[in-house]
Amino acid sequence: MTRGNQRERDRAKAQKAASGQKTKTTKSKAEMQRDKDMVAQLMRDKQKQAEEKKKAEGAGAAAGSSSSSSGGGGGGNSKK
Repeated sequence: MTRGNQRERDRAKAQKAASGQKTKTTKSKAEMQRDKDMVAQLMRDKQKQAEEKKKAEGAGAAAGSSSSSSGGGGGGNSKK
């Protein structure tokens, strides 16, 4: 029993579906590296800001807790 042109139609249909899908990345290595470096720099800046905020809060908390000793262990979340 022959399939007629069914095989050819299925092949054409599959080829059309495959052509609509995304292929390889269009960025060059230099562009990918530049984007990666930019994201890394943003993360470093974000971490630096978080550390500065932590230091500022720590300095403020240390000044405030030195007058009243509560014995609470710093008041922060001791679980890690």
